[in-house]
Amino acid sequence: MSHYQPRPPSILDWPRTLAYYLYIALATLVLGLWGLPQALRGTEAANRVAGVWLGQMLGAARVILGLRVEVRGTPPSGDCIVAAKHQSFLDILALAQACPRRAFVMKREVLRVPIMGWFARKVGCIPIDRARGKEALKQIIAEVEAARARPEGLGQLIIYPEGTRTRPGQRLPYKHGAGTIQRATGLTIHPVAVNCGMFWPKRGIPIRGGTAVIEFLEPLPVGARSSQVMELLEARIEPASDRLFAEAGGAKALDRAG
Repeated sequence: MSHYQPRPPSILDWPRTLAYYLYIALATLVLGLWGLPQALRGTEAANRVAGVWLGQMLGAARVILGLRVEVRGTPPSGDCIVAAKHQSFLDILALAQACPRRAFVMKREVLRVPIMGWFARKVGCIPIDRARGKEALKQIIAEVEAARARPEGLGQLIIYPEGTRTRPGQRLPYKHGAGTIQRATGLTIHPVAVNCGMFWPKRGIPIRGGTAVIEFLEPLPVGARSSQVMELLEARIEPASDRLFAEAGGAKALDRAG
């Protein structure tokens, strides 16, 4: 079987997954306490600590789970929007490591998670209160512009256009946030396709080994209306994600996983 397909289900998947989660809980606590004084120095220092943490998370996934991530295409390095398919926590880790100055638009509740939530805010992540609707989007745009005005800039703002995780092969309606932010700020949007949910499922257990893929696609042109941007974004991400889904074994591989 190709290493781009999930490892066949095994009774060892559960103890491997448990061992991995225990490791990341301990590593998050230790690195969080170690990095606290450094992160207090500012966004760049907090990003360096986050980079160490991400290296541990993905390195442990290789050793404990036999799970790797291959990055295709060219990750952006300047101020921009990264709009990605979202299937599992693995694509969060992979995108954050690929983007040197990563910042996510995330649910406000995530910032309440001990250690991780504090560091997320320090690296520039922007919380969103979905119940506020248009007001929440105005707040995001204001925070984006404020970040761009700082010496270190915004970095790569990661957005999930569907607003939530999806199962591999599934698609949900795209929300207009990324297009509206681009229209207001002029930032380039870099689409990203993934198949991480084939290996690390939406519910998080059990995790299976193999090589997951995230693929940076051609950036979208600037200047179109928000609705046009979202149509083009969906037309780029979904076929590419379907292609990666097929490469990882498609529906048959999901059926084997149960």
